[in-house]
Amino acid sequence: MLGIDLRGKRAFVAGIGDDHGYGWSMAKAFHQAGASVCAGTWPPVLGLFTKSLERGKFEESAAYPGGKLSFEKVYPLDAVFDVPEDVPADVREDKRYKELSGYTVQECADRLKADFGEKPLDLLVHSLANGPEVKKPLLETSRKGYLAAVSASAYSLVSMIQRFGPLLKPGGAVVSLSYLASERVIPGYGGGMSAAKAALESDTRTLAYEAGRKYDIRVNCISAGPLASRAAKAIGTIEAMIEYYKANSARGQATTAEDVAHTAAFLCSPLANGLTGTVIHVDHGYHAMGMSAAQVLKT
Repeated sequence: MLGIDLRGKRAFVAGIGDDHGYGWSMAKAFHQAGASVCAGTWPPVLGLFTKSLERGKFEESAAYPGGKLSFEKVYPLDAVFDVPEDVPADVREDKRYKELSGYTVQECADRLKADFGEKPLDLLVHSLANGPEVKKPLLETSRKGYLAAVSASAYSLVSMIQRFGPLLKPGGAVVSLSYLASERVIPGYGGGMSAAKAALESDTRTLAYEAGRKYDIRVNCISAGPLASRAAKAIGTIEAMIEYYKANSARGQATTAEDVAHTAAFLCSPLANGLTGTVIHVDHGYHAMGMSAAQVLKT
């Protein structure tokens, strides 16, 4: 039987802070396929996340047939800071950061290398996005808010491949997450986030070439349908977006975290060896629709 086999591989999934988002589901799928998994978690939620793991609060959502997700190690990671010198004083002194160290992209890569050796990784997942002004229309977005969205949601992938690329074994794979707002107008998804997702997808193609030649790794992106994760709820209209997708996708279904996770596992497996520089839509065909299905069904 031809199946996804990730035994003997190690994945680093950046952007896990609870058990509701795409990052958690991708980590779970990798683990179920046989990989060991490390997580990168945003410092402000690191304490709550690790305590929840220790206290067994995620036991039910971690379970899968024949096993359950566990992490080799959880690292603090704030991907808007490349090196320690980038961290401003007010962040260093913030109570959520003050007791932590090693949370910049370079430091996280260095810690992985120290913990597991020269080439510790096979799979790298970028499940990161943040737009401080996401609720504002683009016309009302400040320069600072716009650049912050692009920094956290797009340049962070460039930074991670710069620093984690040397840690990936030849034939390794990188996957990031995008959204249809990169291609089409999604009212309510503002603050520069649409531009950030467009940049992420464009960078995927360039990085597939540059990192492919330099490190012999593959770089792909999943354009996922909306999910009511903790982070997505900041948009404020996520539930309405999900219902609209469900009513108007080609299959009449909403995207689940497992849909995206299984696609990520395939993209990171040897079965996808010929795929790089691609953006794959996982939204039950919503992206292909040119008219509201609900309107047609009413006629």
